[in-house]
Amino acid sequence: MRLRTLTAALVLAGVASIAQAAEKPVDPYVVSNANAGATPVEGEQLLAAFHGQAGIARVVDRMVDLSIADPRIAEIFRATDLERLRRTLKEQVGYLLGAGVDYTGRDMKTAHKDQGINTAEFNALVENLQKAMDEEKVPFRAQNQLLAKLAPMKRDVVVR
Repeated sequence: MRLRTLTAALVLAGVASIAQAAEKPVDPYVVSNANAGATPVEGEQLLAAFHGQAGIARVVDRMVDLSIADPRIAEIFRATDLERLRRTLKEQVGYLLGAGVDYTGRDMKTAHKDQGINTAEFNALVENLQKAMDEEKVPFRAQNQLLAKLAPMKRDVVVR
């Protein structure tokens, strides 16, 4: 009987931790690849340079981890749904690199409207992305191609 009670408690604890890791609900919006902020590249070379979707996932996760620990921008991430952020960033980068995935996140202006991001904070995030790409051994030219896709989004992200 004790084993059953212990097993049930462990299962309930596991369910509770899964529920905590779930994304928080957001206000409704129109889901569209246009929300990704740019069009995807053509061909598979850039995706290969990032080591496919697994490499994209590692780059995004590392960038988020670096940003959470970065005193220049950690505050921005404290109030962020990190599960949703990681998922939508992986979708966005995958979409832009031609990985055949759809982007289901909000447009950049809406997603960042209440965050009050300034240029220095934006640049800190870019530095963390570059470090993550370096660690993934993404060639410099491929890094620049992704950054060129992302750079125009600065006008929708930086508000002060």
